[in-house]
Amino acid sequence: MPIYRPSELHQFLQELGVSPKKGLSQNFLIDGNIIRKIVACTQVSPKDLVLEIGPGPGCLSEELLQQDVKLLAIEKDQIMAKALERMQIAHKNLEIYCDDILEFPIEQKLKENLQLNQQAILVGNLPYHLTTPILVKLVKLYPLVSKIVVMVQEEVARRFTATPGASEYSSFTVFLNYYSHPRYAFMVRKTCFYPIPNVDSAVVILDLHHPPTLSNENAFFKMTRTAFGQRRKMLRTSLKELYRSDVVSQALIEIGRDEQSRPETLSLEDFIRLFNILSKNSH
Repeated sequence: MPIYRPSELHQFLQELGVSPKKGLSQNFLIDGNIIRKIVACTQVSPKDLVLEIGPGPGCLSEELLQQDVKLLAIEKDQIMAKALERMQIAHKNLEIYCDDILEFPIEQKLKENLQLNQQAILVGNLPYHLTTPILVKLVKLYPLVSKIVVMVQEEVARRFTATPGASEYSSFTVFLNYYSHPRYAFMVRKTCFYPIPNVDSAVVILDLHHPPTLSNENAFFKMTRTAFGQRRKMLRTSLKELYRSDVVSQALIEIGRDEQSRPETLSLEDFIRLFNILSKNSH
């Protein structure tokens, strides 16, 4: 019987003698439709390499293994990781690692498992308090990884997939666009989980790509973070700790933007062009 059914899940947890740990953001899916929709978002084919982050009891893992993929499951909870071994009886293409995804040698493991010209797909229900640091690590994995499908808090999903001009648009939106094409897939009501979390969730798809070429990525992201640090102010004011106001105003005019522009009105491409001009003029 599928582990996502509430009765099966409760019995499973009871047999293990555990209850969901709040510290690990353990909220387990109990809706088969949502699980199937997540797998549909991955667009996996047989023999694809899939890396799952935080599988917990393995409800999503079960559905993925039905697609005949090779699955690397990274689970921090020792008891849950051990319990996943039950699936290896029927599925020899499942490898389980009891590790923290932030410490896990993901690049090395992908290289060991990928066939020639193959790309992996990453999927997972991310711990909400670690969503940002995990994604900072994962989005840089192109071309080893082609796509990331993750469940995050609904409001966070809106921020990740916001477009210029939206109130949710942020420096992290710009960061994600630099490495990927973020797409909002669908909302997941909090009642689809056990235990029920405080907020709704959503699934986001990140199609990874080669990042643009920049002279200094760190300096670029410092500029975007600084710009959004005072998002209500005009860029010529919010960026004055990095560049002279008149230089910022002139650069904005050069890229075809109003010199009174605020950060949320600029696209990734605008920010790149602005950075290139400011870098050239600040030397």
